[in-house]
Amino acid sequence: MRILIDTNVLISAVLFPTTLMTNVFERVTTNHTLVLCSYVINETHAVFERKFSSKIIFLDQFLSKLAYDFIYTPVDIHSENYPEIRDEHDLPILVSALIAGVDLIITGDKDFFNIKASKDELPLVLTPRDFFESNL
Repeated sequence: MRILIDTNVLISAVLFPTTLMTNVFERVTTNHTLVLCSYVINETHAVFERKFSSKIIFLDQFLSKLAYDFIYTPVDIHSENYPEIRDEHDLPILVSALIAGVDLIITGDKDFFNIKASKDELPLVLTPRDFFESNL
């Protein structure tokens, strides 16, 4: 499976490396293909610079040890061409997931669970806990 990790999950894994987050990343990188998009990486860096500047080295170290497929998020996104998502800041992540052909998005963002589209058009969306408790 190709699995995209959302910004909130990446931040949690770096700043709060709980057993759950460690196991999620271990399972994704061992049994699947991790996909990160430029939007998630840039957004994560921006959050660290704004809120956790003294810990940005931990983010860089974390990313340098991960094996992942990287996809560029388009700069010019026309929302009418994609499923409707409540928070416009989540659209680049959704578009990246669709372009990358991911099978699953792991996120804690509730807006991803309420996208207005048929289930056949979208990747599966799970929280880190639901992913961990699944057989995936």
